[in-house]
Amino acid sequence: MEPDPAYLKPSSPESGLVKVARQGMGTRFEIVLPGTDAVRLRAAAEEALGEVERLEEMLSPFLETSEVARLNRRAAIEPVRVSPELFRYLEQAADLSRISGGAFDLTVGPLMAAWGFRNGSEGDAPPTAVLADAQGQVGMRWVELDHSDRTVRFHRPGLRLDLGAFGKGLAIDRAVERLREAGVGSALLHGGTSSAFALGEAPDGRAWRIGLEAPASGSDAAMRALEVFSLRDESLSVSAIWGRVLSGPTGKSYGHVIDPRDGHPVNHTQLAAVMLPSAAESDALSTALLVLGAEGVPLLSAVRPGLRTLVLAR
Repeated sequence: MEPDPAYLKPSSPESGLVKVARQGMGTRFEIVLPGTDAVRLRAAAEEALGEVERLEEMLSPFLETSEVARLNRRAAIEPVRVSPELFRYLEQAADLSRISGGAFDLTVGPLMAAWGFRNGSEGDAPPTAVLADAQGQVGMRWVELDHSDRTVRFHRPGLRLDLGAFGKGLAIDRAVERLREAGVGSALLHGGTSSAFALGEAPDGRAWRIGLEAPASGSDAAMRALEVFSLRDESLSVSAIWGRVLSGPTGKSYGHVIDPRDGHPVNHTQLAAVMLPSAAESDALSTALLVLGAEGVPLLSAVRPGLRTLVLAR
């Protein structure tokens, strides 16, 4: 998973809250629950956070035993049958890729590697031939999802799935489901500093409030407030070009978000925030909106009524 690139600051009273946290997917997940029955709330939160671990074991391309790692090893050779749950997630990801015009794409990994975000290189622009080769391995159109026998087939050698821009949102959605099943009606969940979900109302009876901060001058040392969002039964995800930047020998810096459509780092937009009822969708579409820029807001709003956004241009 990539480092969290944005900075969400939940605003809530410190007293009368149960807080449970767990590491997973390369970041820290936390659930904040108001209430007096601490034992029950803590148990519900622990069960909910268990979904993070379960999904990581299914989705991580870096765990040899995960379903996604098995797909990446075999699906370019032969169709691979997957679990109903993973098949649903891949269908959802394919739909999000389609509605975003390819701005969100789970197959972007080869381009990340070409630019040095996977192999530890200096991060300068790759040679044209290397970039073209990587671009040929990218695209959800090369991923065949066969509903008849629930199999997945890659039609490009070298194609790899990486759910890093989607998996954290899926984990938050599943955690929210577990909380609701346990009778929890009020909670705030966040995964790192870039994804959050507000369940029900805050302890004061109003919407949960989450502040968004950004580096004042391209550095984490000084922060500035951008916006405060009010959320109720809604997710907020933020994608930004800071958080991981590589500087090549030429001195030029590149943000860590790659446009899957042209193979180059995003440089026209600093930040994109998306609010939707689904954390998985807000997670994916915040990445898509960072790639698309402000021009993408009408496109995404047309297919997701009620979508709320914030876009910060460079």
